[in-house]
Amino acid sequence: MTDSPEQEYDPGDVAVIGMSLRAPGARTKEQFWDVLVHGRETVSFLAKEDIHVDETLIHNPSYVRACGVLDTYDRFDPSVFGISDRMAAAMTPENRLYLESAWESLEDGGYDPDRLTAEIGMYGANNPQTAALYSSPPDRASVGPEAIEASLAWSPDSMTSNALYYMGLTGEAVTVAAVCAGFHYAVHLACQSLLLGQSDMAIAGGAMVRLPHPRGHLWEENRILSKDGHCRPFDANGTGSALSSGVVTLLLKPLGRAVADRDHVYAVVRGSAVNNNGVSAMAYGLAQPERLSACIAAAMEVGGVSPDTVSMYEANGLGLPVTDELEVHAATMAFGKQTATASIGGVKGNVGHGGVVSGGFGTVKAALALYHRTLPATINLTEVNQDLDFPSTPFVPQIEGAAWEPEAGIRRAGITSLGGGGYNAHLVLEEPPAPAGRAPEEAGRPRLATLSAMDDDALARQRTRLREWLEARPELRLDDVCFTLNLGRKVMGRRWAAVVRSREELIAALSDDARGPVASTAAAPRTDPGSFSRTDDGIVPSGQDAPALTDLAAAWVTGLQVDFDALHRDGAGRRVPLPAYPFQPRRFWRTDW
Repeated sequence: MTDSPEQEYDPGDVAVIGMSLRAPGARTKEQFWDVLVHGRETVSFLAKEDIHVDETLIHNPSYVRACGVLDTYDRFDPSVFGISDRMAAAMTPENRLYLESAWESLEDGGYDPDRLTAEIGMYGANNPQTAALYSSPPDRASVGPEAIEASLAWSPDSMTSNALYYMGLTGEAVTVAAVCAGFHYAVHLACQSLLLGQSDMAIAGGAMVRLPHPRGHLWEENRILSKDGHCRPFDANGTGSALSSGVVTLLLKPLGRAVADRDHVYAVVRGSAVNNNGVSAMAYGLAQPERLSACIAAAMEVGGVSPDTVSMYEANGLGLPVTDELEVHAATMAFGKQTATASIGGVKGNVGHGGVVSGGFGTVKAALALYHRTLPATINLTEVNQDLDFPSTPFVPQIEGAAWEPEAGIRRAGITSLGGGGYNAHLVLEEPPAPAGRAPEEAGRPRLATLSAMDDDALARQRTRLREWLEARPELRLDDVCFTLNLGRKVMGRRWAAVVRSREELIAALSDDARGPVASTAAAPRTDPGSFSRTDDGIVPSGQDAPALTDLAAAWVTGLQVDFDALHRDGAGRRVPLPAYPFQPRRFWRTDW
């Protein structure tokens, strides 16, 4: 059953209904937001013995021992996907990270891959060089059929098709190569597929693991890498950025459909555009102001967005004066003369330059800023570069964090991403629509909450994470939580269930380690087999009272299939973000075949 939206939505609007991120210093999007609002820099400054590069290079006086370290770059949990250890070792780190992130995005949106019959488009960008640095490609001629399997794990091209396969989904699979603009290009293609009706939902993102890892960089005058390892966007003393790694994926769906399906919406993609500089007067790889300006303007035009309603501009922001000046000039041409001002910021000061995923860091920053109605500060900006001439532009540097109160009355953000080789890309995001009115939650009504995992340890960690999540978010409704748990999580072998009447009862049940796999705070299980009825999709209780739900909980924990769609047919619940599956990653690393 779906809600009927109270208003018509623009058919070109795409909702962001799920997000997953791993960045230096942040394993989740929530930790990433904490890094941003508290103005922390998560680029690490390393000891020589921590860096895995040639000794001669490390002792070069121009070598900068700084990078954004991704602490899960070499770890993976293959058991969730039915992947053998042999295959897990053969898979490149970007293949593995993207797969786990895609799973987390789907769960964050409240969807179980096993219950999806929709076409799911899968779009992702990676770094082709990572595969070559990870290991040599398999030799099909000498190894034979085994090399075919290994080459699909190793190949950058098969990253998105592997994600579809191992998640049990069908749809389009497109792996994008657009250098550092790869994330934006993936989102752009995903939105086009959704709007053309080729996909029902889409996962779009990027993964970057810089190898060797961890590593620093060799500083060169007037190049994009920082002299001291710090990135200072728009600062007079900026010398570039530091290298970093990460993964970001978004779960996307047409906005009207998302509202009807009771999805949680973080932000709305109003427009996207991409182009390339081609031949230009600028040095190859530098932004060409006229072409970048045309790209930014095209994204706003596609979305029917007036520039004076865009009050946040998340810049590519390399922190090198020449590149910052070119970008600000281009954005100023695209925005034109206007009296409204837009905050301008750059996330590379926090996490460094994530290559193909750098646009993902900026996009998640903007989406969460819209969602929380807060503008995070741009850190390491202490002396604004006067050559940028901000007073003559529509932009004001976001030096301190602030509540987002736009003059236009609506919150919109533009996010630019640039790639070497002349790639330009821009996204326009808008704050989520106000949720439709709904009746208050029915107090005291018994509800079934379920959890499952691969083993008892993961199940215990799920209980702990959910309890802490609920304790920190008292605004969450019990009917929404149960709806999301019951319909939005893959059913695994080890199971736990509770029948509860309130959030407090659910928190208590999650905390009670003395209980067995079935926890019920409502009544003891009955054994009456007549308490169930059956549908084509499983059993349902004969009623909605606590004893009937308790019987259902006991049956589900023992392995019976429950028709959760029928259980939630009253339409009371909506999908809400809850903790994703607690992967138990192990180290997998290979340097030869």
